[in-house]
Amino acid sequence: MAKGINIGDEVVITATVRRRVTEDRVSVSIPSYGFPHSIVDRTSKIKKGQPIELVGDVVHIDGDRVTVSLGVPVTVDKDKVRLAMPYKPPVDRPT
Repeated sequence: MAKGINIGDEVVITATVRRRVTEDRVSVSIPSYGFPHSIVDRTSKIKKGQPIELVGDVVHIDGDRVTVSLGVPVTVDKDKVRLAMPYKPPVDRPT
């Protein structure tokens, strides 16, 4: 599923909502990530058990594990991420 993932690529991780912590914060369960994680969710009224997509950039790859920046680095198995947009380096044009 995660073939062709490289550093700088934008990827999606599908997490599951665990509970609403405050009016604007939600606790989520990220597959293969063994730590608690919460996100800011001011706009929707998402409920417990619903999937939510977290989008971030790949910052490190180590074998079958990928570290994604979601505000904080989150390391998950490669098969838990889906490529959203590949990284395209900026083009330096002469002036």
